[in-house]
Order: sequence, then C-alpha cells, then structure tokens
Amino acid sequence: MRDMVEIGMGRTARRTYELDDVDIVPSRRTRSSKQVSLAWQLDAYRFEIPFLAHPTDALVSPEFAIELGRLGGLGVINGEGLWARHADVGAKIDQLLELVGKGGYERAVALLQELHAAPMQPDLLAAAVAQVRAAGVTVAVRVSPQNARTLTPALLQAGLDLLVVHGTIISAEHVGDGEPLNLKTFIAELDVPVVAGGVSDHRTALHLMRTGAAGVIVGYGSYPGATTTGEVLGIGVPMATAIADAAAARRDYLDETGGRYVHVIADGDVATSGQLAKAIACGADAAMLGVPLALAAEAPGRGWYWPSAAAHPSVPRGSLLHVDDPWDLGGETVGDTVRPSLERVLFGPSDDPFGSLNLVGGLRRSMAKAGYSDLKEFQRVGLSVRA
Repeated sequence: MRDMVEIGMGRTARRTYELDDVDIVPSRRTRSSKQVSLAWQLDAYRFEIPFLAHPTDALVSPEFAIELGRLGGLGVINGEGLWARHADVGAKIDQLLELVGKGGYERAVALLQELHAAPMQPDLLAAAVAQVRAAGVTVAVRVSPQNARTLTPALLQAGLDLLVVHGTIISAEHVGDGEPLNLKTFIAELDVPVVAGGVSDHRTALHLMRTGAAGVIVGYGSYPGATTTGEVLGIGVPMATAIADAAAARRDYLDETGGRYVHVIADGDVATSGQLAKAIACGADAAMLGVPLALAAEAPGRGWYWPSAAAHPSVPRGSLLHVDDPWDLGGETVGDTVRPSLERVLFGPSDDPFGSLNLVGGLRRSMAKAGYSDLKEFQRVGLSVRA
C-alpha cells in the first residue's frame, strides 16, 4: 500500500525515499566475496561489472570508453557533445576549465552552450565510434529523442553496438515540432539494442519497456551541486522509490510478455559503493555513474564534472562541480589535485573509508555480507527505512 500524506486540504502526496533513507539488512548467511559475481548481460553483450558511464563530455572520451570497456564496464559517448562537434576537444575543455579556475562558473555554462551550438559533424562522431570499436570493446552512443532519427543511421554505419536514447525525462512517444518520435516503431526498425530513459515512475517505465527497449534508465543523473533539474523544473523522485517502481514495472512486463526481461539502470544519487549497493538492492541491474568516475585520471574533465544537460541552449540544468579528494590517492597530479586511475576507482586498492574508491570491491563485499552471489539474487535482499 502506498504511503500517502496530506500536504494541505484536499491535496495528498506520496511519501518517497532516497537511497540514503534505506539500509540493507543482511540475512542469516554470509559468503566469501570471491564467490560473488557482478556480471550482467544486456541483449547480446556481457559486462563483468554493472557500471555505465553517464554520457557527458566530462567523462567519456573515446579513450575513456575504451579503458572502461577494458575493465568490464560500458562507456557511453554523448553523440551530441563535443566529440561530435569539434576536432580539438582537448583545447575546448582547457578553455572551459581555465574559466572555472578563475571562478567564472556562469561564464563556463555560457561557454558550454556556445560550444554545443556548433554544428554537429557526423564524420567526427563516426571517427570516435570507429576508434572505440577498433579497440574491441562494446560501443554505445547517447542521442536525444529530438535527434535520434537524424543521427542513428550514421552511427549504425560507423559500427554502433548499443544505442542510448536519453533525456532528462523521456516518454514512449516524444511530440515535437515535426513528426513525433514513436519509440516502439523506431526501435522495431533497428538491428541494435536500445536503452531508453530517464524515467522516474512505474507507468512511464512500463510504457518504455513496451517499446522494445532492452534497458530503461531510471533517474536523470542527479547529484547535488552538478544537476539542477529540481531547481529549474521542480521535477524529482527520490532514487530508492524510483528504482523500486521501475523494478515493479519490470516484473509486470515480465508477466505480460511471458518472460522478456528489461534491465533497469539507475542514473543518479550514487557517489559511493554503499549507495551503489543500495541501488542494486532496490532493484537496479546496473548503475550509470557520473561523479564517482570523474575522479579518475582518464576523465577528460580532469577532476571537474558537469552533466550533459548543463549545455542546454535555453534552459541549462547543470553546473560544473569539482570532485573533491581529501585523500592522497597516488594518481596523476593536476595543480593541487591528485587523481587515481580509473582502475583504482573501480577495483582499488582503497585508503578512503568513505567508499569513493574500489567501487567494485565495496559492492562485492556488501553482497557477500548479505549472503548473495549475484546481482539478481541481491535484488531480493531485505531493506529497512531510517526513522
């Protein structure tokens, strides 16, 4: 039964929960963390760790996507970002970070908008896709619902493996100025699997699953200081509730279709290995990580993070966030900041007691302490709500 509260005369709202509002309850059995598998499979593609990189230029260059793929995860290139518009992306990011270093945050957002106003160059995007493909890892690219029809043919020709149709809020049918994008028809015409999102409620998640999507993204990459969708649009559903609702939609769709499983991918409010474990426990199959991976030396943002929505031409919904690191992590030094390798962020070793390093080890140990051996089993772990 839903927990409804009265917020005023004649107006009720549902009580919802953040990941930090819930805790994992161990069972009577524990196991060795060496007996835990974090592998999952999306359509024909198997991944050894349940991590995707949020599709922002602050994280995913072709080189970053290759390294994350080598380590068992999936990097998602922003098909409408800087790598699709500029041949000298490194110089553009240098310009951006120089502004930020002088305290020009508002000017930096304006510069992001200016850089994203440059025309898209399909050959640049195709070259980025080809570079990742040549490395032998799975190639994923994000497009918006508005530009999905236009960009997808060139991506397919370049060797795309997975298409991610991603926006702040997405529905099964996007109505625009021209012909609406009917995702069900669009996906049916493609030979590659599609992941779509974000969503934040049961009904929309179920509708997206019915389009034929192989995965549904839950959330919109929310992180305090970086994502401002709540401030700008007033939209937001706490992630623990949003993930659990999407997982319920997955069960309903599984029954409806007689066995078709759609993966739920959590995108937001995950900064530590403990929050990652809670996202899986609430029902996610994998997590799309932003800020946690921005610490890595391989991230193009060099310790700075911004979501793709920060570059919206008229309603930006993100700012630039410095990924603070109070620990000596033994990595690349940039100015006064020391950044660890991506491999160390994921696999350790860690000397950070707060869970920002060794994300894989933290998740694996959480599952082992609760007595579960794989991700699908862990979705059944007991949860408690903090008072």
